[in-house]
Amino acid sequence: MNFDYSDDQKFLKNEARKFLEANCGPAVVRGVMDNADRSYDEGLWKAVAAQGWLGAAIPEDFGGLGLGHVELCAIAEELGRVVAPIPFASTVYFLAEALLLAGDDKQKGELLPKIAAGELIGAFATSEGPGPVTPASVKAKVEGGKLTGVKIPVTDGDIADVALVLANEGGKPGLFLVDLKGAGVQSETLKTLDPARGAARLTFSGASATRVGAAGEGFALVEQVMDRAAVLLAFEQVGGADRCLEMAKAYALERYAFGRVIAGYQAIKHKLADIYVKNEVARSNAYYGAWALNTGAAELPIAASAARVAASEAFWFAAKENIQTHGGMGFTWDVDCHLYYRRSRQLSLVAGAPKVWKERLVQQLERRNAA
Repeated sequence: MNFDYSDDQKFLKNEARKFLEANCGPAVVRGVMDNADRSYDEGLWKAVAAQGWLGAAIPEDFGGLGLGHVELCAIAEELGRVVAPIPFASTVYFLAEALLLAGDDKQKGELLPKIAAGELIGAFATSEGPGPVTPASVKAKVEGGKLTGVKIPVTDGDIADVALVLANEGGKPGLFLVDLKGAGVQSETLKTLDPARGAARLTFSGASATRVGAAGEGFALVEQVMDRAAVLLAFEQVGGADRCLEMAKAYALERYAFGRVIAGYQAIKHKLADIYVKNEVARSNAYYGAWALNTGAAELPIAASAARVAASEAFWFAAKENIQTHGGMGFTWDVDCHLYYRRSRQLSLVAGAPKVWKERLVQQLERRNAA
């Protein structure tokens, strides 16, 4: 079975790379990180919207391109290569996917065209503190259409217009749409390891909330959204990991020590080889996840978990070894290695830590084997 991109998808991927290399160099990322009042690049966000990427997997009836999830994966990989400082994941992988899964016609008609046009930024608010999100950990509640509770941390919650919030309604978890610009919402910006991706503490005090999906099915819907997001995030991580390998190799070929390039030393060769192996394992799992996502295969929970675990490990390892290959310079602010290390940690946590996904993978395999 061939899991590789088609010729058209390769063309889209190559064009995306050219566009991002021209419009999202390290200076753009640093411009956000160096400015405490910015947590994303507005110009890049508008440019990406103009390319139609925000609506790649959104049907044409709702203002999107109607391409498919494999095309979205190709775009995600290129965004990961440049550690793009935009709320693409929160808006597209989480909000848009949730609406496509369970939104009613009114919700889709109102929000999906705005997402595709770049007129709306979304957030996904499930966590209420340290530890995995479980039905028992949800304390936020909705009574009479009003939401009360606290969500922390919420990626891109400091800039989002709309959030999908996991909360209890009648003692059962539900997923609710909340206007973050409306009454009863307070946002507190948080400091994070990766300032190019903001986060916030959201406090709800009687905010208006509209349920997405059926009553009591919020946690099941969250798991479905997480599976979809895990695959897309895996492609961002693979893109970042591949770029780290390229950076490490390029530096090793130009840096001299004791009269020869350091790429000639066995220790450096082993570092680069180890990065390559982990990257290829992650890519294989990501491709499998893309197939499962695009075809709606029953294997999606397993494929998504495997992709999430492998890609998180590969990106962190590549980012770490890239710094080590650069030596003392790699730890400085002047070298771009730290941009990728920061993003590797941010992406490994934004949809649940790898430990959570390892446990989910084991549970899914046990469930399949018992069937």
